[in-house]
Amino acid sequence: MIEIKKYTNQNGHPEPRRVIKYTLFWCLSGNAEILIDEHVFMLNAHQTVTITSGQFHQLITVNGELTALEFTLDFFSKSDSDIELIFHNGLFCHFGMNEMITIQNASFFSEILNMIEKEIQDKPYQYLIATHSLVELLLVEINRSKIANGDEIWKPDALFLNFLENVRKHFADNYPVSRFADILGTTEAKLNEVSKLHTNKTAQNVIYSLVISEAKRLLLYEKLSVKEIAYLLGFNDPFYFSNFFKKHTSVSPKDYQKSVKN
Repeated sequence: MIEIKKYTNQNGHPEPRRVIKYTLFWCLSGNAEILIDEHVFMLNAHQTVTITSGQFHQLITVNGELTALEFTLDFFSKSDSDIELIFHNGLFCHFGMNEMITIQNASFFSEILNMIEKEIQDKPYQYLIATHSLVELLLVEINRSKIANGDEIWKPDALFLNFLENVRKHFADNYPVSRFADILGTTEAKLNEVSKLHTNKTAQNVIYSLVISEAKRLLLYEKLSVKEIAYLLGFNDPFYFSNFFKKHTSVSPKDYQKSVKN
């Protein structure tokens, strides 16, 4: 449900991995090299980066002190306000827009992480309630730092975020927008409204964007053929999937795979 790991002057993970958890890396001192999907980030002291559930990532090296916080969606999201906080100001973004964020109050940020670690280790009475509150405080501190760093405020809508979560869960089913509307107890028109508000895209084009992001991850990190990937993403015809991928990326799946791996 929630876990903290600490790294000091060491190599990280032996290969990219995918966890269905929300991950936050915090560099207390020195620097750390981290691969997230197809991009490499050099995290410096007093910087953090958030990784959404389902992204591939690899902690490559740590030259200093680094803390990793991982938690599941069901641990944190007890209400609409919780899920809105996870994604507030683009944190844990489903569209692969990871960014390094410099924390203004580094000592306070580290103190919160240490308190979370102690709660998890000692497991005192109602420690899960306490850790939930501390993670909230951590996310608020990140948002305050983003605003202090000059970022605009972006407040997402819980319906839109639940839509993104459900798309990710149902890639293989190839559901139309109307099916997601039924699952979420809303209408196609409302999903289009919130999608356009947050991304300037229709709900269907939001689905396409998420499918392309998932296709890229599978092409890079899973030992699967293009045909197998097509079926995993709900395409009955691999040729149609290849055309779909090329339409949205300007390259074929195989050419994308070769260009990034090289």
